[in-house]
Amino acid sequence: MKHDHLSKMIGGWFIGDFQPTVAQTGDFEVAVKRYKSGDREAAHHHRLAEEITVIATGRVRMCDREFGEGDIVHLDRGDSTSFEALEDTITVVVKWPSVRGDKYLD
Repeated sequence: MKHDHLSKMIGGWFIGDFQPTVAQTGDFEVAVKRYKSGDREAAHHHRLAEEITVIATGRVRMCDREFGEGDIVHLDRGDSTSFEALEDTITVVVKWPSVRGDKYLD
């Protein structure tokens, strides 16, 4: 058995081809991310990876639309989005493959 804690990970990312991680793989990445109301991320896209974001709690703006608890947003390669937490929010994010440097600001 192994044990770790999300607080030791960077930005909530805990599986993928980076350090620190609890399981290193190039196949995919997984994160649990916490945002305070008003937190933002700049518009960006991935050229090689797809990304799925589940809104576990809270409300956000992505792709110029509002999403709330239970919504699942699937971004294909090349799809661009910014991110704004409209309330305190927790997301679960899966991205595949895990490709270092595959994040491009728009």
